[in-house]
Amino acid sequence: MNITSPSTVISPPKEIIEFLKNSKNLILATHINPEGDALGSTIALSISLERLGKNTILYNRDGVPYFYRFLPGHERFSNSDFKTLTRDFQELRGPVDAVILLDCNTPERAGIEIPPDTTYIIIDHHEPVGGLPENRALEWIEPSAPATGVMVYYLIKALGVEIDYEIAVNLYTAIAIDTGTFRYSNTTPETLKLASELLSLGVKPEEISEALYDSWSINRFKLLIECLNTLELTDGIAITYVTEELFKKTGTSQEDTENFSNFPKIIKDVKVSVFLRQIGRDKWKASLRSKGDIDLREVAWSFGGGGHRNAAGFIIEGSLEEIKKKIKDRLKLVTK
Repeated sequence: MNITSPSTVISPPKEIIEFLKNSKNLILATHINPEGDALGSTIALSISLERLGKNTILYNRDGVPYFYRFLPGHERFSNSDFKTLTRDFQELRGPVDAVILLDCNTPERAGIEIPPDTTYIIIDHHEPVGGLPENRALEWIEPSAPATGVMVYYLIKALGVEIDYEIAVNLYTAIAIDTGTFRYSNTTPETLKLASELLSLGVKPEEISEALYDSWSINRFKLLIECLNTLELTDGIAITYVTEELFKKTGTSQEDTENFSNFPKIIKDVKVSVFLRQIGRDKWKASLRSKGDIDLREVAWSFGGGGHRNAAGFIIEGSLEEIKKKIKDRLKLVTK
């Protein structure tokens, strides 16, 4: 069942509210290589559901990056084998009522396989690619929402749970990350009002900002230097990359590259920043960021990925030179 609330009002579907109220055991999962919106939204909803007497368990294949471990409740996440985690949860608590996917709209995006007889719920603000599954799924897709964290805020309110400091920190982080700390065009008056409410509950933006942006390891900083040294700039398209060799050289990992795609946008003449991260032999994760009205969604969709107007991504295979050419050729069509 595809449930989409009106674009002018972010209102959780009644079907999902009632399902959650009548459920007991729930597994919450989010996408691989998680960032602040994915993590904060999932933790906030988990805490809220447990306040209603539900049993929850959180899964992420890649675990929580070290610079997000300031989030209250981050230790709730497990990155053990999903099937084993589900089996152990069932043995302890009983049958699983549903798997909830947050900030992603397919089980594949979360790196999991949901048994065909298990209900799952999708809560996401990304537009789906190629349609949504219909079998045993409740979907709440809200492309107008600045972040999944905003959707979860309204869901928590609808469930009748009081938002306290722990929940507020997670929601604020989720919203701050996906609005570029309130700098992007998706920052609406309503978003700032919501953030103001979270601040009134004790959230300290300076502490969150320091944890997110001013607490890098020296190795991560060295990786950034190596990455920026790969910069290629052609016709307003900036391309940078990190290879497996550079990860080894600097003693870093995939999680250390978060936000790398944004740095070339600092350059005045850059229209689109492309960051390529090697994830296997001839296999790369492409993260695209743009300025203004340059829409990256169709570019990402053409490569089998997805995302938002100014932020999108996909996985692509081939040699580095081959994929740089493919991406540049495709981007030239939208940056003229």
